[in-house]
Amino acid sequence: MSDKHLSTQFDAELSGVSTRVLEMGGLVESQVAQAIYALTNFSAETATQVLQIEERVNQLEVEIDADLSTIIARRQPTARDLRLLIAISKTIGNLERVGDEAARIARTVQRLINTGVFSRLRLPVADVSFEADLATASLRKALDAFARLDTVQALDVIKGDNQIDQEFDGLMRKLITYMMEDPRTISASIDLVFVAKAIERVGDHAKNLAEQIIYIVKGTDVRHNPVEAVEQVALQRN
Repeated sequence: MSDKHLSTQFDAELSGVSTRVLEMGGLVESQVAQAIYALTNFSAETATQVLQIEERVNQLEVEIDADLSTIIARRQPTARDLRLLIAISKTIGNLERVGDEAARIARTVQRLINTGVFSRLRLPVADVSFEADLATASLRKALDAFARLDTVQALDVIKGDNQIDQEFDGLMRKLITYMMEDPRTISASIDLVFVAKAIERVGDHAKNLAEQIIYIVKGTDVRHNPVEAVEQVALQRN
């Protein structure tokens, strides 16, 4: 079998894995959006759908991991290709954890609906929704950057993570005020704290995806580096 034929097969396998990663990304993006819809519309049915999607997300993670192991064993990839495969493995791990956060929100929504607090108390659900919009947009941008291996867009995701953190901090202050002013809101407000933290983690995972994109393209691990250093790597010419 010719080297060219082997290379073509390898490229096809990589393309197939990348497509499945994007499928998984689309599912978890949908999960987060539906979880927030369930929260803002008090929809137990939508919360249940989020939990059902989780099963497919977990299945995809296992299947893609198996594909990656097979490719590494059969193709013995060179340094750059091996870097890509390792980054994909870390990427699907982050996506699976995004799905976990969406499921956590859905379970919280179910609990809040069952206790009936939504109908009795005024809670800052709109603020949670705004934070979620930022995190979902960041995740979507990271997935688009992965599809095109776009380090500039990946850099935008990393820079935008600070805004999500600021929204989370502001929401924490507001929830503390709610609890101080009306002790009846304490239990539900604590639940919203966990929802807000789950959303903040979605933003963190989107940032992790962006860092993996830079690693794939530039070959430099930019994790735990200041934004200025990441920017220098992301924008440097190969």
